[in-house]
Amino acid sequence: MSGVFSNRSSNLSCPLEEETLRLPLAVLYTLIFLFGLAGNLLALWVFLFLHSRRNSVRVFLINVALADLVLLACLPFRVLYHAQGNVWFLGPRVCKAVGNLFYMNMYVSITLMGLISLDRYLKIIGVRGSQRGCGPRWLRGSRWSLVTCVLLWSGSLVMVVPMIALAEGNEEPGKCFQYKQRKQARGKAYFNLFMVAVFWLVFVVLLASYGRIAFRLLQASRDKPDLPNATRYARTARKSFVVLLLFTICFVPYHAFRGFYVASQLRDISCETQRLMDLTNELMLLFSALNSCLDPVMYFMLSGSVRKATVRALSQFLRLQHEPAATNSSTTEFRRTSVSHASNAPVLAASRGSLGLITASLRVKPDEGESCPQITALSSSS
Repeated sequence: MSGVFSNRSSNLSCPLEEETLRLPLAVLYTLIFLFGLAGNLLALWVFLFLHSRRNSVRVFLINVALADLVLLACLPFRVLYHAQGNVWFLGPRVCKAVGNLFYMNMYVSITLMGLISLDRYLKIIGVRGSQRGCGPRWLRGSRWSLVTCVLLWSGSLVMVVPMIALAEGNEEPGKCFQYKQRKQARGKAYFNLFMVAVFWLVFVVLLASYGRIAFRLLQASRDKPDLPNATRYARTARKSFVVLLLFTICFVPYHAFRGFYVASQLRDISCETQRLMDLTNELMLLFSALNSCLDPVMYFMLSGSVRKATVRALSQFLRLQHEPAATNSSTTEFRRTSVSHASNAPVLAASRGSLGLITASLRVKPDEGESCPQITALSSSS
């Protein structure tokens, strides 16, 4: 008990939050929430209702959008906390629930990005023992992605529920989201270090997968310049690095600092160092939260099929709002237009490929005596 009391008294004698950051943090988190909510709801609507193509990437992207939406649901609590002078009125249990759910969905989203890149790599490049470029048989379809997502969400909930239910002994009344000493809660600190290791593993997988995919596309454009899509391969390869760039901007600074942050929680440090750790962590966390806004931007900017489906749906909605409700001819014309677009949707999906951030058709030479279907090189991430 004396150790717990000393931690609380130390925190009380060392006010950590920078007063000048209160309003900027509240405003920035509000903007991230609004733009991220609109973008992810629109993306989820497109994935669920406007695309009939069912594959593993679509399943992963739906789960990325869901993870982003749950993460965004935690941001109004942060806005409220900063807007009220960094004072928490909802009790320690709600504070722990909001904080742990925020981090859980951030790492669910990160893991899904790694799974998407691995799925694309195996299906495009292929693995030993499978048809070259076709990927192993168990990857063909969406069943494995459904099972993987169920396991991922189940495992995440199993880990996060005890963290919410069990007290750590370092709770400070009226405070939340601030720097905490964890000398009496080393298990949580070690778990945080484990999640940092998980991030770096996913980052290496992303680098290796997207790097190899981009190399394959560039090689195809150089070796077979007479192919119909050869001129698009180089441009498509460059787009693959947009995924890596945004992932790096949002998550690498936070996780490069995270190890030092957790290590400082396990030893005695000065008040000035605690303030520096708290300030740096808040700024780095903003970039991580920003990813929930950038995921939909990547979907709509880099995927022609997603962009066209969204624009088509919005244009139909706007046309419906401007048409007179009592005019039968207008209603009939709208229905004809809707049917026409609906009949063209499969053609669009077949010509542009499934949901993803890299769209290019690669015809891979099959092994002798085997037939390999055309591979649509789709790479996508959050």
